[in-house]
Amino acid sequence: MKITTNRKAYFEFTVLEDFTAGIVLLGSEVKSIREGNVNIANDCFVYIQNGELWAKNMKVARYSQSHAFQPHDENRDKKLLLSRKEINKIEKLLQDKGTTMVPLEVFTLHNRIKIKLGIVKGKKLYDKREAIKKRDFERDLRRTV
Repeated sequence: MKITTNRKAYFEFTVLEDFTAGIVLLGSEVKSIREGNVNIANDCFVYIQNGELWAKNMKVARYSQSHAFQPHDENRDKKLLLSRKEINKIEKLLQDKGTTMVPLEVFTLHNRIKIKLGIVKGKKLYDKREAIKKRDFERDLRRTV
């Protein structure tokens, strides 16, 4: 079940490859994400440090029922869980010029919270215009049918 999607990433970038990863979370963060209080659209990205993947600027709002004296840090870096083989593959893909890694979706799979990561390359302005034209054409086509 999808919790949130980074629609801005699909517009700004061309997705070359995607991976599904687990996230290390606190209990109050899990409950908050299940309520839909997560934001991955604003400047969220993934980086590799010491052979581990980390999500930066992934904002998980404070859970409404959590303890007032022990709230979690909303903008803390979250560790992502992938196999060593996948991390090595990602490192090789990120060596190309102009590629980066961004989160595309947060969803649940078998009652666990997962994140879909994309190896992306920036679109040119004319590519964005094509995407807008295609989207408008498909919307008009659905209206007529």
